[in-house]
Amino acid sequence: MNKQNSNVTRKELAEELARKIGLPQTSCAQIVDSFLDNMKQVMLQGESIKLVHFGTFNVRNKSPRRGRNPRTGESITIKKRQAISFRPSRKLRDQVNV
Repeated sequence: MNKQNSNVTRKELAEELARKIGLPQTSCAQIVDSFLDNMKQVMLQGESIKLVHFGTFNVRNKSPRRGRNPRTGESITIKKRQAISFRPSRKLRDQVNV
């Protein structure tokens, strides 16, 4: 993986997968795309995804609330919406905080 870039791309994931398991990069790109598409479909249905030793992705309902336009200072109502949150597993948090 590219340590200089702070973002990991789908292509970089596929390249790393190909390097580690020895499959062609095109096959690995299809695996990565399929995995991410499946995650997206599950979250679109409002369900959580738990990846053991990694973390949990949740779809949360956010209630409407009062906010302020930072440019004008005008008070506005922010509509209800859904947001995706990620809670890392304890194991991942411990590894990051070494």
